[in-house]
Amino acid sequence: MGIIAGGNIIEGARQNFLAEAIGVAALGVAALLPAVTDTGAQQVITTGILALDQNRRITATAGGTAGDIKAITVTVVGLGAKGEAVTEILPAFTVNTAGTVTGVKVFSKVTSITIPAHDGTGATTSVGGQGGPAIADADGILAAVTDTGSDQTITTGLNTPEVPRNITATAGGTTADIKAVTVTVVGTDVEDNE
Repeated sequence: MGIIAGGNIIEGARQNFLAEAIGVAALGVAALLPAVTDTGAQQVITTGILALDQNRRITATAGGTAGDIKAITVTVVGLGAKGEAVTEILPAFTVNTAGTVTGVKVFSKVTSITIPAHDGTGATTSVGGQGGPAIADADGILAAVTDTGSDQTITTGLNTPEVPRNITATAGGTTADIKAVTVTVVGTDVEDNE
């Protein structure tokens, strides 16, 4: 399978295109929202938010006078990679330290940003975008399942990846109890085929 370009099929291009779409460079720290100066009160911003060029994680950067920066958490609301509603509370800033925090959820569009008050009007907060999705963790799809001594079919408690991903299975626990078993994963691919 390939991509059609100029009436010709380019074999293998689909895979290259997907790799480029997922592994993208970060945007600038103020690419979505230029620095907003602290007003001493919470600010809910719904206008002036720039569009994302593709699906991205969101970053918030605290700047300005370091002594005015508080350990606040910025809340981002928008749409995910599949058009679903997404809300994420980004990690807290470090008190009295300029720096950037990065979320883990993937957004295709940001519709509002809530910035709580810092400790003084010398602090600023700007919002940007990180590259593709964060590296998945060992239990991102399913938390650890304890062996029962027989086959298990699990259909609840599963988390759907926010973007197409390879799926891995990780064995843990007592080494002597781990056998050479196979895990079968059923779902859909990037084109929604089973």
